[in-house]
Amino acid sequence: MKEKILVTGAGGFIGHHMVRFLKKKGYWVRGVDIKYPQYSPVDEADEFLLLDLRELQNCLIATVGIDKVYNFGANMGGMAFVTNVKAEVMRDSALININMAEACRINKVKRIFFSSSACVYPEYKQLETEVIPLKESDAYPAEPDTAYGWEKLFSEQLYTNFQSDYGLQVRIARFHNIYGPEGTYQGGRQKAPADICRQVALAGSKDKIQLVNDGKQTRSFCYVEDCVEGTYLLMNSNYSKPLNIGSDRLVTINEMVDMVCKIANKKLGKEYHPGPQGVRGRNADLTLCKKVLKWEPRMSLEKGLEKTYKWIDNELTKNHVAKGKLQAYK
Repeated sequence: MKEKILVTGAGGFIGHHMVRFLKKKGYWVRGVDIKYPQYSPVDEADEFLLLDLRELQNCLIATVGIDKVYNFGANMGGMAFVTNVKAEVMRDSALININMAEACRINKVKRIFFSSSACVYPEYKQLETEVIPLKESDAYPAEPDTAYGWEKLFSEQLYTNFQSDYGLQVRIARFHNIYGPEGTYQGGRQKAPADICRQVALAGSKDKIQLVNDGKQTRSFCYVEDCVEGTYLLMNSNYSKPLNIGSDRLVTINEMVDMVCKIANKKLGKEYHPGPQGVRGRNADLTLCKKVLKWEPRMSLEKGLEKTYKWIDNELTKNHVAKGKLQAYK
């Protein structure tokens, strides 16, 4: 018989890509979220339930008859959002994780995947642009730079203790800046790749791309299809400790803007404003991931950005957004 899989956060970016991936693998999939997917059909899942997972009863409903859970449910957004919205992010995401862990215990779910984040890593290791890639062991002594990162670190410990005390099998990935088509690109919760693609798509020849600080802050970025493949391999492995899933190619935000401008065949300037940039530099050490999963990302950043840009540009055109009228920086 097919394993029955629950994907929480299935109305969100990585979650609905995971639903699609699992269905292609032949699994029976139940999607759950507080909202329907914005950019993909609800019926990609065999069943889709609208449930608020901050309530234990709803988590119990979601996990009935389920063999494995991919838990992407969280209150989150880009740096501007998680910097300004702290208590809500911690409260909502912690409630989801506490209730999901307990529901899995009660309903005897075999295994749960938790989507943690590179935001768990300490700020003191990320103060320079030419940052040393972060190993999994670098998470402690702990000093995340955001409330979002602290909640992720707490939830890693929560699931680890449910594993040791109750035998719930746990798999944990620390995602490093996942991007791609069918994700949020406007409204305040978007992350850097989508925001840059939107700005470039909307820009006229005299517009300048609006960036935080000097644009020299560095990150590595992983394409969403690579991410879900790595997640699937981790879920089906015997490895139960946190594991980096991401890319180890470090680029500046300025370089990313130049890449997107080249894709769009536009020559645009840049304008800088003070604002939350997060840590100065962050990169993933994939040594352990390559060893454990025999996995590394395959999509180049240039090709992934091209796919992302074309999708966002098409969405803006489809929604009749006027080009050449770049919104003022906020």
